[in-house]
Amino acid sequence: MAERSFTTIENHWITLKDGTRLAARIWMPDGAESDPVPAVFEFLPYRKRDGTSPRDESTYPVFAAAGIAGVRVDIRGSGESSGINDGEYTKLELANACELIAWIAEQPWSNGSVGMMGISWGGFNCLQVAALKPTALKAVISIASTVDRYNDDIHYKNGSHLSAQLSWAATMLAYQSRSPDPAIVGDDWRDMWLERLEQEPFFMEEWLQHQRRDEFWRHGSICEDFESFDIPAIVIAGWADGYRNTPLLAVEGLGEKAKALIGPWVHKYPHFAWPKPRADFHGEAIAWWNRWLRGERNGVETMPSVRAYILDSIKPATRRDFDPGFWIAKRRWQPPDLHCFYVEQFGGLMEGMPIPHAPEHPVYLRSPLDTGTASGEWFTLKPDAELAIDQRLDDAGSLTFQTALLAEDHDYLGRPVVTLALRCDAETANLCARLVDIHPDGTATRVSFGVLNLAHRNGNAAPAPMSKGERTTVSLTLDACGYRFRKGHRIRLSLSTAYWPMVLPPPEDPGLTIDIASVGLGLPLLGTHELIDVKQPDDPDPLPKYIEHAPGSTKRHVVRDLSAGLTRYEIHEDTGLFEHPGTGLSTRQLREETWSIAPDDPLSMSGISTWTCDMQRSGWFVRTVATSSIFCTAKDWIISASVIAYEGETEIFRKMFEEKRIARDLM
Repeated sequence: MAERSFTTIENHWITLKDGTRLAARIWMPDGAESDPVPAVFEFLPYRKRDGTSPRDESTYPVFAAAGIAGVRVDIRGSGESSGINDGEYTKLELANACELIAWIAEQPWSNGSVGMMGISWGGFNCLQVAALKPTALKAVISIASTVDRYNDDIHYKNGSHLSAQLSWAATMLAYQSRSPDPAIVGDDWRDMWLERLEQEPFFMEEWLQHQRRDEFWRHGSICEDFESFDIPAIVIAGWADGYRNTPLLAVEGLGEKAKALIGPWVHKYPHFAWPKPRADFHGEAIAWWNRWLRGERNGVETMPSVRAYILDSIKPATRRDFDPGFWIAKRRWQPPDLHCFYVEQFGGLMEGMPIPHAPEHPVYLRSPLDTGTASGEWFTLKPDAELAIDQRLDDAGSLTFQTALLAEDHDYLGRPVVTLALRCDAETANLCARLVDIHPDGTATRVSFGVLNLAHRNGNAAPAPMSKGERTTVSLTLDACGYRFRKGHRIRLSLSTAYWPMVLPPPEDPGLTIDIASVGLGLPLLGTHELIDVKQPDDPDPLPKYIEHAPGSTKRHVVRDLSAGLTRYEIHEDTGLFEHPGTGLSTRQLREETWSIAPDDPLSMSGISTWTCDMQRSGWFVRTVATSSIFCTAKDWIISASVIAYEGETEIFRKMFEEKRIARDLM
């Protein structure tokens, strides 16, 4: 099909039935009024004007040139859209999305077929909207998303409290505090901004009210009813990101309705993600849209169920631009057979199953509470120290078991499983398990990990205290991985009772007595597969170039104050100041975040995150400073937040969210 010319509509107002006016950016193929076209819709709060404009401009013009309209809409209370954002994936948000899909389908330029796509928030809500079956929605592409909002998002993981919950609450508080652009909304910009500042919520207050998997988290979790989901979906993720489980879970739950693509990537679209190799997202997406939005018989529905990049003995680095490996396809995904290992009496990891009724071999484990500083971020935006680094740092505080030198390559794809018996002298404790590749030079690469709040050992809906001192068998499913352990390497299983700062500690730190004779490790065999090529992007540098006024910078420090007996994990992220050449708008965001803990005191834990967000153009400057924090007692989580806004040098708004004490729920 020849490329079509197109027009970019910088802002188009769409008024919802309740009177809320939403701001849309539209890429429209020329001639669509006489020759209607399909449309792709993306709906999120990250600001089309500045926040997501680089990635939007890398993709929607390509779609428009292929005769597919792009409709990028900011949800209420974000960007230039009016109203207030009432939370993540709320019933109102999803209803608004369905209304917008109907609006798109009714436009004279529309052929009546709509696709929906997105990454992260947009990847979440496109699956959730698809589950509601709006008539005009025919297909989705979901990137870095989840089918289970409780267990595979930034809040909790098997009942363990992720520090990313505060980090993301702080991020959203900062993002939602930013001003609309006067160049679009006109003189009402200040009133809109002040309304937003006054009414925006601190999301963590609501999230912490739901520490178990209740109806709040079941809402929007499509795994609750895979059977009724009947819209074709491509589900994409990267091994370097926190959402790595979703593609395989989606294929297992949705069957032929879903196709999985998993690369080596961080939390980015695959045509510009790191580490390389990348994938031709544009080509993949256009073929998908043409099949389901135009009825073109191009065979995409016959693609393999799973295409995955198998990492080949990678090493940690200060920056990972390329990860060695190879692409494989599984025509039909089946739960993999497990390659089983057990721990023999001297601590070696041996092939086979644990010996039934073997004499108990108890080993006491109580990791320093600062074990975990090599973990990296839960979800990652850059291939630097946000990724897990050499695991020898964390293995020093862990109980480790490893194989002899491997006599041949071992290839795996899927979710490892650890089973063991233990005793605990408190109502709960955290258990972390890591699968590690030990290179011949001793370098230790984290391949997969999992964490479990032991009160959630039998499920996340109704946690139950441990019976103190009683032998308890638990099973822990680790995150999905695709990995080759090379001949001459070793496979290591590392267990710890702490994984800080990624996971916040429970109120007590009793340690665990682990029966190493009971330890079993099941690794998912790659099994029958095809070696394939995945096309690389035609444009190796697809993101637009903006005008740099100040460079960005990234710093991460682990500071151990030996005199005070305190460890701090410090994060500095500065985007730099960049101007969009078409709009003249310059923006900058600065994140300063510090986590602190005494290695022997779980109640010493604290986290403070401060975001400074600047927007400016000639004669206009606004800034917001948003601070969020968490502390704890044995019984409560203690959270607080504040937002200060400036116009020029003048403070025009200040809000202190009332400090909240929220009872810890076996966490």
